[in-house]
Amino acid sequence: MKDQDPVVIIGGGFAGVKLAEDLLKADFKNKIILVDKNNYNFFPPLLYQVATGFLDVSNISYPFRKHFRSFKNFSFIMGELKQIFPDENKIMLSCGEIRYSKLIIATGTITNYFGNDNVRKNALPMKTINDAINLKNKVLERLELASKTSDIGLKRKLTTFVIAGGGPTGVEIAGMLSELRKNILHRDYPELKGEVFSIYLIDGLPTVLAPMSKDSQDYARKTLEESGVLLKLGQVVKDYTDGIVHIADGTTILSENLIWTAGVTAQKFPGLPDASYGKANRLIVDANNKVELTQNIYAIGDTCIMESDPAFPKGHPQLAQVAIQQAKLLAHNIIAESEGHPMKEFNYKDKGSMAIIRRNRAVADLNGPVKHFNGFIAWLIWIFIHLMSLINFRNKVTTFFNWLNSYLTKDQPLRMIIDPSKDKIV
Repeated sequence: MKDQDPVVIIGGGFAGVKLAEDLLKADFKNKIILVDKNNYNFFPPLLYQVATGFLDVSNISYPFRKHFRSFKNFSFIMGELKQIFPDENKIMLSCGEIRYSKLIIATGTITNYFGNDNVRKNALPMKTINDAINLKNKVLERLELASKTSDIGLKRKLTTFVIAGGGPTGVEIAGMLSELRKNILHRDYPELKGEVFSIYLIDGLPTVLAPMSKDSQDYARKTLEESGVLLKLGQVVKDYTDGIVHIADGTTILSENLIWTAGVTAQKFPGLPDASYGKANRLIVDANNKVELTQNIYAIGDTCIMESDPAFPKGHPQLAQVAIQQAKLLAHNIIAESEGHPMKEFNYKDKGSMAIIRRNRAVADLNGPVKHFNGFIAWLIWIFIHLMSLINFRNKVTTFFNWLNSYLTKDQPLRMIIDPSKDKIV
């Protein structure tokens, strides 16, 4: 390894972008190379609003090359990590191989179907921009088909929505679909007037928003029930075939729309020892985020698990704030090490968590004098935090005006079916 070899960051999510920004702003001497399979950063907490037509893709995404164009020490490669050669300090990408002085893996997570192949083939995941666009297209296509068919059973299946997973994403999708049902669908589809548009939310735990406080759980459950969302808690989806959702208790739901938010897993990369991986394929890291059994390979964000933090002996929650804080400290440590100074150990400062449920309704658990907010105040906090977390000023402004338009009109004109992969009429 040569000192002039670049620092290579795999993954341009919260962690990867923050790490690259901090190293570049500090004028770190080595070149910084960011590798991602997409040429843009996107904001995962707002994917569900793209999927339901309340935000445009451009509101929550931004190209890497434009974001980093003012840094001469930066380079971007569009590609995927295929293999790591730790002994040679190089990696194989889908577009060739490169050497590194330090390798940082910040690849986040992928959807976990828990080995159920039918669910993997037939459900609608919600993890990427492509997933969100596909979900919007599929839902709109099925509503168009429902508006034309005279088959009552098919119409009911096409207008029934089942969400698997009662975490923040599942709750937020359920709430947004209830807003669509209440304010938009019967106006856009007068042919479906009188249809129920059933919305089910299923989770294996006895509550929604399990990582949050009981106050937040109770408020979210009450709000969802008041919004007409049908909760099936303490149950899991066992199978999904022919438009039939099979529940563990033996019951079934007829639906062409199973939205899967029930779990995530990290990825494994050839070249790293199996012993470097922990639960759900998360890379085991020490207090400096160095991957176990490696010398100069680090992992940050959702893709890693750190058990050395006294407050989180089973690992940190897979949240944006963890990823950002780990990236910030790792940038400091990389610079400190290059200057001969000792590294600092990571300790997560929990700033709380929040989830939006529907219009004017949200929950927030914060680490301040007041621990819990719900309702309109929590909704305003959620709006502010998410706006400020977007990657640049343009995204903040466009998202704010889209939200303002939606709030004033209870509508949003973004329900277009745009799918370049096919040219058929449903």
